[in-house]
Amino acid sequence: MRRRDFLQATLTAGVAMMAGPGMGSDKSKQFVEQPGPFELDEVTVGELAERLRSGKETVRSIAEKYIGRIESVDQGGVKVNSVIEMNPDALAIADELQKELKEKGPRGPLHGVPVLIKDNIDTADRMHTTAGSMALAANIAKNDSFVAAQLRKSGALILGKTNLSEWANFRSTHSTSGWSGRGRQTHNPYVLDRNPCGSSSGSGAAVSANFCALAIGTETDGSIVCPSSNNGVVGIKPTVGLIGRTGIIPISHSQDTAGPMGRTVRDVAIFLGVLAGYDANDASAKKTFVSDYTPFLDENGLKGARIGIARKFFGFSDSVDKLMAEAIEAMKKAGAIIIDPADIPTMGKFDDSEQTVLLYEFKTDLEKYLATMDPSVDMRTLKQLIDFNEAHKDVEMPYFAQELFLQAQAKGPLTEKAYLDAVKKNRRLARKEGIDAIMDKEKLDAIVAPTGGPAWTTDLINGDHFGGGSSSPAAVAGYPDISVPAGFVKGLPVGISFFGRAYSEGTLIKIAYAFEQATRVRQTPKFLPTAPLP
Repeated sequence: MRRRDFLQATLTAGVAMMAGPGMGSDKSKQFVEQPGPFELDEVTVGELAERLRSGKETVRSIAEKYIGRIESVDQGGVKVNSVIEMNPDALAIADELQKELKEKGPRGPLHGVPVLIKDNIDTADRMHTTAGSMALAANIAKNDSFVAAQLRKSGALILGKTNLSEWANFRSTHSTSGWSGRGRQTHNPYVLDRNPCGSSSGSGAAVSANFCALAIGTETDGSIVCPSSNNGVVGIKPTVGLIGRTGIIPISHSQDTAGPMGRTVRDVAIFLGVLAGYDANDASAKKTFVSDYTPFLDENGLKGARIGIARKFFGFSDSVDKLMAEAIEAMKKAGAIIIDPADIPTMGKFDDSEQTVLLYEFKTDLEKYLATMDPSVDMRTLKQLIDFNEAHKDVEMPYFAQELFLQAQAKGPLTEKAYLDAVKKNRRLARKEGIDAIMDKEKLDAIVAPTGGPAWTTDLINGDHFGGGSSSPAAVAGYPDISVPAGFVKGLPVGISFFGRAYSEGTLIKIAYAFEQATRVRQTPKFLPTAPLP
């Protein structure tokens, strides 16, 4: 179907799903009976591999169970609405992977493991890649992204794509996280009227709700670690360049990266090793990389580790501060050496320059991506996207506008002095005079801060209202950041972040794993309609 015909059909009907489950509604819904226990609740990658090895399960039987769970809980029942599209070939691929498993053995630790990926990542199959926008409603990629290619090479099963904040949450200054024109609103599986956070909202909600074993998100600033925190899962925002970015709808080549999300540090460490690799088309990529992070999984990884407390990220919530105090005490008991405070000296000094870089790079980088699409999808410029949104306000802008699109459109080429000065300032303040400076001064192995606060009530009128967060220094520097569940506030999960130098993923995984093993606070979501307040 040609794009114009397709759009006529979908827009006439309102907003409709093109493949797989239907999209959620923004209207108030009647909450139905909460779902019961699921056979694969909290199952790990290792446990799935053992089930396949022993013959207790096949790749198809595991996939069918997850698909059934998505149909009954995500798209039906309580309607978490985290999945935007299912892979129509998933079961056929599962059969192929099962045959290969039987005849040749597993390709690796993820052979046959169902994975969901964010809908801004190209897959050369029958699924669409839209960034949640109806403007790209007919976009089917000609080639796999680097990430999708790594998944297929590993034998992982791409089960479908997750909803996201439209255009990775870079369209409006008053957006609601988890909402897209194509996918509508994703809900937090712990408390359904609360927000899943960040542009990787669907990935965080899906892996938390046990709709898959693992999920992939992308981050420019906070969009992996925040949904990991709000949805009670583990997420790694790796060093920019560790995972290739070819075939991902971009915001900023300075800060964008894909990253793994899962329910345990071990699972995301395994996943990170699969995703890491050299992408010849990515200027930030390095030819040397770690392909197996499991040797860093050490229960005693906190013993003797020098942990700096970024105290200026505290203070926005008494409840979160209490959780962090308990987390710091747990690290002390596990043998960590706590340096408190260990604040980043340049904190807050690169906020404006970060925004300048993002606006410039978004226009340039996005138009480079649009040029790779099939000619039948006749969107090639940011201005065309702006015009599309204006022409389809009822679908694309019923709640918030496109201020960031307009600001980016006003920017010139990446040769302008304002852009070049901002890039230079960011790198200096976030890296050498920021994270590196405090880590050198205090001889730190990692810096710790609350990832964010408990999830806020989803508000389509006023947009997001974050409590606090610590993602920006690592995001602007392009350095790694790992969020791990730290506890709960009124039934809502809160994460703790460990971040550090470029390519220090191994060290951070070691510390995060030891913390996880010492605390073990992850709980399966209960899909409550609203927070259990007194």
